[in-house]
Amino acid sequence: MNDNNTNAWSDFNDAEAQQSGFNLIPKGALVPVLMTLKPGGHYDASQGWSDGYPTQSSKTGAVYLAAEFVITGGEYAKRKMWSNIGLYSPKGPTWTQMGRTFVRAALNSARNFLPQDNGPQAAAARRIQGFVDLDGLEFVVRVDIEKDDRGDDRNVVKMAIEPDHPDYARTFGVPSKLAPGAQAPANSAPQAPSAQSAGTPPAHQAPGPQRAPVSGKPAWAQ
Repeated sequence: MNDNNTNAWSDFNDAEAQQSGFNLIPKGALVPVLMTLKPGGHYDASQGWSDGYPTQSSKTGAVYLAAEFVITGGEYAKRKMWSNIGLYSPKGPTWTQMGRTFVRAALNSARNFLPQDNGPQAAAARRIQGFVDLDGLEFVVRVDIEKDDRGDDRNVVKMAIEPDHPDYARTFGVPSKLAPGAQAPANSAPQAPSAQSAGTPPAHQAPGPQRAPVSGKPAWAQ
């Protein structure tokens, strides 16, 4: 082994100084992201959760998808954010509803379908074979800020941006589906936050090909 490599682990004077970290991304910024899911090893056949992606909190009993979002372009490229997507809470259906709302919007964003589009292609695009279809999904999100467990501010993802947003096409680099100069329809108000920390109720035509959706899925995948 090279002596220089050996010295590198005994003499740290020439190591690079630790950086203070990144400044927070401004709240409300729209960014394109690649979402990956960390398998949590929770299974529930009654819900169709057979792929091991869900995580169950040992403290609250809530079940969620642990998601990492890597920004894929623009000023904040390669920055990462982490949020959870709610699947189940013993406190009631709100956590589940918020999670399903977020996934629906993420699929619309990734597959470039307007939320008002109820045609057969749009309906098919909102179906998945399993959570594996969400692992690696690319879409647009709005950056938010919340406190972490230590009381420090951190960037999180709470909302997916759909093609009816006037800045969606520019952010994702796809042709706009809105008429020139058009604003988002009045009935497309921002949806409820859908991916937050585990302790609280929730967190384009895609550039690359997406897995083909199929029908006949469990309720959480519809």
